[in-house]
Amino acid sequence: MSNLVEDFNAYRAKMNDAILEDNNKILKRIFNLDTNAFTEGALDKKTKELLGLVASTVLRCDDCVKYHLEASHKAGLTKSEVVEALSIATLVGGTIVIPHLRRAYEYWDAVEAQTEE
Repeated sequence: MSNLVEDFNAYRAKMNDAILEDNNKILKRIFNLDTNAFTEGALDKKTKELLGLVASTVLRCDDCVKYHLEASHKAGLTKSEVVEALSIATLVGGTIVIPHLRRAYEYWDAVEAQTEE
């Protein structure tokens, strides 16, 4: 049986490695900027992850939603905090984001199940 979280992370790591192996300065800088943007600063990591989650949902990027859900879980956010952020994303994004909301719920449950093992 496929593991949603493990499959996503393995694919993401494999493809990120392939991208970075090309040694493209612009792509490396974008990856670095993305990493650094989500570190502690004037806003704490939890807040930044929720902002990333909301933006990713509104932009309808399932890979980004998955990434921010897992990062939110690792940062210690609760399901109720994540669901509240997703409710704002749905309000802002409109009903077109509901399919992404469904997949977000599925992925959050998979992340929680993985940590219970």
